[in-house]
Amino acid sequence: MTSYQENHDLLKICKLAPVIPVLVVDETSKAVPLAKALITGGLRVLEVTLRTDNALAVIKEMVNSNAEGIIGAGTLLSEKDVYAAKKAGAKFGVSPGATEQILRACAEVSLPLLPGAATPSEVMSLLSKGYSVQKFFPAESNGGVKALKSILGPIPGVSFCPTGGVTPTNAIDYLSLTNVPCVGGSWVAPENKIKAADWRAITERARSTQAFRKPSAG
Repeated sequence: MTSYQENHDLLKICKLAPVIPVLVVDETSKAVPLAKALITGGLRVLEVTLRTDNALAVIKEMVNSNAEGIIGAGTLLSEKDVYAAKKAGAKFGVSPGATEQILRACAEVSLPLLPGAATPSEVMSLLSKGYSVQKFFPAESNGGVKALKSILGPIPGVSFCPTGGVTPTNAIDYLSLTNVPCVGGSWVAPENKIKAADWRAITERARSTQAFRKPSAG
């Protein structure tokens, strides 16, 4: 698979739901009930960030126990992270930026990547390598909706998943843009709700995001 084909497949994944929950999970025992709570609420695509010691084990548990879920690994910062995420069963990877090492490793193991970009030059550089689906990060700090609207004019061939400062209040503004198939957000399953095992609240938050769904995705 070429980087373009892998990235193109990722666009299909991004269109499955309006929000990709960005998850920070430390306790492996919370993996399966958390994934089920989110999937029950209509969010099948989940990003587990590699920010905790047990993140890879959490990914493995989710992958093995939730057939309907599409589990990705976030915060990929090195080749080692890419290889470990693939071994854990991640179906896609997310990086806050992009390095040649990460791009090469993802291509080597056929892990579809959502690489981070924050400027037109970074967007163009990734597009030249075949990455037509990118993570706009950190979204709010880099101009938010206005910035993405400005990028759409000269670079219409790139779709973005904005992450960083995206909330229930501004998510619908991002999703109104034609170059935004989905957004990434931590509010759906915040750490305090996960630690409290408040699965009902997380399911309700997931269900509430369906109001953001684009009409064409229904």
